[in-house]
Amino acid sequence: MRNSPFFHFLTLEFFKERKKHMGVIAISLVILFLLSSVLFISSSIRYSLEQTLDQEPDFVVQRIQGGERVSVPTEWMDRLLEIHGISSVTARVYGRYFFKSKEKSFLIVGVDFMDEQSHKALRTIMDEVDLREFLKGDNMLVGGGVSHYLKSHFYPKGYTFLTPKGAFKKVHLFKVLPRESNLIANDMIIVPIELAQEIFGMNEEEVSDITFNVPNDDEWANVEDKISSFHYDLRVITKNDIKKAYENLYNYKGGIFLILFLITIVTFVLILYQRYSMVYSSERRHIGLLRALGWSINDVLKLKFFETMMVVIVAYILGVGLAYLYVFVLGAPLLREIFLGGANLHNVITLVPVLNFGILSSIFLIYAVPFVSAVLIPVWKIAVTDPKEAML
Repeated sequence: MRNSPFFHFLTLEFFKERKKHMGVIAISLVILFLLSSVLFISSSIRYSLEQTLDQEPDFVVQRIQGGERVSVPTEWMDRLLEIHGISSVTARVYGRYFFKSKEKSFLIVGVDFMDEQSHKALRTIMDEVDLREFLKGDNMLVGGGVSHYLKSHFYPKGYTFLTPKGAFKKVHLFKVLPRESNLIANDMIIVPIELAQEIFGMNEEEVSDITFNVPNDDEWANVEDKISSFHYDLRVITKNDIKKAYENLYNYKGGIFLILFLITIVTFVLILYQRYSMVYSSERRHIGLLRALGWSINDVLKLKFFETMMVVIVAYILGVGLAYLYVFVLGAPLLREIFLGGANLHNVITLVPVLNFGILSSIFLIYAVPFVSAVLIPVWKIAVTDPKEAML
């Protein structure tokens, strides 16, 4: 059988059964669209977080008492510098400031703008900030969520913080951080480190934690052991620990959808298999007629295989294409809240286009193989019967 007449007949067959195929494509499109959207959102957020975490210090030293994080004395910085292999020791001041009714909170981050390492991770979102003008007074840089919340509560130009010592501290809103930084800075307020210490009631010798780098990766374990024995109430967190925590979080959320997808695919395939197992008499006669005209079993299976693959490919391309537009052009409204959450300030982020071809190809195989099998097995059962019986 020559290929040209075969594919011409295949095209005619496909358009003849277009109503049946359109129903199957519509269901498949919805399934593939939802799964691809979730994978795109998860991959994009994970990629953005990885890029941010790469700028973070290698180690963070915190002090824990009674299960709660407490202030760390700055004199420990000198003791850390005495350990061989440690560099770029920096103090950090940060914490949550709850707004009035305690329902919403801001993450206040104190930055030593004179120290390069302390604001390295924030440099990309502060490129257009005039530091000289910013440091002249009590100013703050705020994320998009903070700006929207302050304006909605009639604080368009700044906010007066109440310190633990009972004093009021008015801070002016200097600038809103760009929308591209909302993933990490949506509920963030950036202020000079001295101002952050004042807001949280700390003295100059207290900080939230201490960070440092260890350029030689082979020394990480040795340095971590030395610091762990440094003081009884210390907790040492590595950059890898933070990355694993985020990976587990987004793998968990994406895994839930993958399980739901597999359940949906199995249900869909069973329905499809039952549909083709109860082949209509017209379709049975059609297969029997092809066999009577001299088509072999392989020819019939080949015809149905290509016909089914056309349905699969069309549904897959449409599903993935619509998901790409929905996520990276429209910003994935509604669905992104599953990953970002809405417990604190509302977040509107810009999702960076990231395509994980390994996952998408796996999803295609998981979707296509059961689909094709559910069609070809019933067709094979008819094709192997006597053509006269099939046409009855």
